[in-house]
Amino acid sequence: MSEALTFKPAAQLSDMLGRGALSSVELTQAVIDRCDAVDDKVGAFLYRDSEAALAAAKDSDERRHRGEALGPLDGIPVGLKDVICLKGQPLTCASKILERFISPYDATVTSRLKAAGAVLYGKLNMDEFAMGSSTENSGFLKTANPWNLTCIPGGSSGGSAAAVAAGELPLTLGSDTGGSIRQPAALCGVVGMKPTYGLVSRYGLSAYASSLDQIGPFARTVEDVAMILEVIAGHDSRDSTSWKTDIPNYRVQLREGKDSWTIGIPKEYFGEGLDPEVREAVEKAILFYEGRGATLKEISLPHTDLAVSVYYIIATAECSSNLARYDGIRYTSRAENPADGVDLYRKTRGENFGPEVKRRVILGTYVLSSGYYDAYYLRAQKVRTLIRNDFMSEFDAGVDVVLTPTSPTPAFKLGERTDDPLKMYLADIYTICTNLAGLPGISMNCGFNSNGLPIGLQLIGKPFGEADLLKVAHQFDASHDFNEATPEL
Repeated sequence: MSEALTFKPAAQLSDMLGRGALSSVELTQAVIDRCDAVDDKVGAFLYRDSEAALAAAKDSDERRHRGEALGPLDGIPVGLKDVICLKGQPLTCASKILERFISPYDATVTSRLKAAGAVLYGKLNMDEFAMGSSTENSGFLKTANPWNLTCIPGGSSGGSAAAVAAGELPLTLGSDTGGSIRQPAALCGVVGMKPTYGLVSRYGLSAYASSLDQIGPFARTVEDVAMILEVIAGHDSRDSTSWKTDIPNYRVQLREGKDSWTIGIPKEYFGEGLDPEVREAVEKAILFYEGRGATLKEISLPHTDLAVSVYYIIATAECSSNLARYDGIRYTSRAENPADGVDLYRKTRGENFGPEVKRRVILGTYVLSSGYYDAYYLRAQKVRTLIRNDFMSEFDAGVDVVLTPTSPTPAFKLGERTDDPLKMYLADIYTICTNLAGLPGISMNCGFNSNGLPIGLQLIGKPFGEADLLKVAHQFDASHDFNEATPEL
């Protein structure tokens, strides 16, 4: 019974809590039991505090008994990628350099979840400092894909995606810098959303690339994503990049769509390198929308082929700057017996950063160095503007959303690409542009390949157009039963 309970969508669980058909303590205990049963195989979690979660669940039940429920998330367990601050719990960013660090404060999204009554349970595995596409770069453990334990779950938010797919949690949060929510959502067969840059506060998010990072949710359904997005979105004066905009009731608006949508199909996303079974599943989704009266329009995003190069200049430059704070002096792990301060800095970073983090820091330092800044970083920023303009031109011409595959392939084998960084980087080729342009994007399951691995469909919307984007996504999600499929563990 507990396993069936943990696979239910959060909206359904919320309804059961509201009707008194379920208590938060019962739900939280079911989540704990499920994690105890399967997480040794999946490896989604870096840290769990069952006692604190059950205490929060008891508080939620007492509020409901008094008629003081805080909203639809009250009593629902939610997990956090271990790059988001939760006061009093570890914040490692899956790096040995932060192995003993305890967060002294809550991130804004954490505070908002607490205020909504959510039961916060656990910190989830990831690629170290969110640098990776497979969750194989964690300093502590590798996460497996629940649909095939020999495959990767995607990254960098692999633990967040795998936990939902495995029925360990109904809702989780991740971060997306170049596809780190949408790509693992696709490979694990769940729904994952990257909001518009600035819609969700980044206060309390350990930075990788500050102009690209954005916190967003994972869930079983689009409706669940709408429910949690409404809680975590909104202006925050502690984040200088946070945008002042009205936050609608996304969940209510799901069913308030217009008669017909214009959907852009970019030709650059359906070329060489796209797995045939992925193409077939995405084309079936296109036919679905056509059958529902959508206007399909072939479009061109001509600077797409430059996106990977631009991303790995801008992102690595920003990570080089952001990670300079991890020096062995203030709050990180510290190397033993250094000869002097410089030696302490060198040894601490050399011993505690993983190879992928080192690779990106070195590349970022190079492109920011004297004589190369203009040739690389400044030029990449100019091309970034062109990439955004490509999207905005199509939106201005009447396109409501852009439809693409999320990933060029289903999940690949653990270890298959660890020796080929370039091949690994190309796993994000369809998601990077959305971050560079600051746009919202969502991935949902649109089928399975012949080996039973999920295939992701991506929709990209206008800036701060989450309401419409969620409506279009919900139309597909609610008309198919892909989200009801569960892996056997």
